[in-house]
Amino acid sequence: HVLFQNESDLGLFRRAGLLGKAQVSIIPGSGVDLDRIRPARLPEGVPVVLLPARMLRDKGVLEFVAAAKLLRAQGLNAVFRLLGDPDPMNPTSLTRDELEALASEGSVEWLPHTTDISAALAQAHLVVLPSYREGFPKTLIDAAAAGRAVATSDVPGCRDAIVPGETGELFKVRDASDMARVIGGMLADTDRLDRMGAAARRHAETTFDIRSVVRKHLEIYDDLLLKSGYPGERQDSTSTPSTMPSL
Repeated sequence: HVLFQNESDLGLFRRAGLLGKAQVSIIPGSGVDLDRIRPARLPEGVPVVLLPARMLRDKGVLEFVAAAKLLRAQGLNAVFRLLGDPDPMNPTSLTRDELEALASEGSVEWLPHTTDISAALAQAHLVVLPSYREGFPKTLIDAAAAGRAVATSDVPGCRDAIVPGETGELFKVRDASDMARVIGGMLADTDRLDRMGAAARRHAETTFDIRSVVRKHLEIYDDLLLKSGYPGERQDSTSTPSTMPSL
């Protein structure tokens, strides 16, 4: 039994003939604790555009900076904020010196990783993830739980995590100009941001609830154990932990 987080990866494995007779399931992401991340009203003042992620080139950090420069040159008054740490083990990571240099240019802010993502999202008007590819990005799951509209790359994983035109919008991958176009259009309509944020929270409640995600995993494990003849008792899947089981 093979678990996938998006249709694109499932299709890739099927085309490569890697699945054989295995059963497959798609479970959208790792879920979110809807009690920990709560929706909040859009803040007053200058709009904040937030990119919360590891500071990797593959997350589209440099394209985000370029889009911020374009929009500021066009006269848009907004704060563009990078939130997250470098990842020294990843070859595409930016260094702290590089991030500090980008921030010193004045187009973006850079803040290190925070354990209180709910507060960080509450301060934002729009969440952006310009990633080159994802499995199913936790950034967008958390944004939905926080009731925030998102703009993200039209790539596997990212496009699976939103309802285009309803909870967020897509832009071309590695294209700062198209990203700027989408961000500018979304920030120009605060009422639309509100509607998208409310739709995103509803989507999180029906699709990303950690209790539902854990339950689906446990049901698959239980079924496999029963088919294998394991003598243990079946798990009660109506009572689930608040975090994913260790795999």
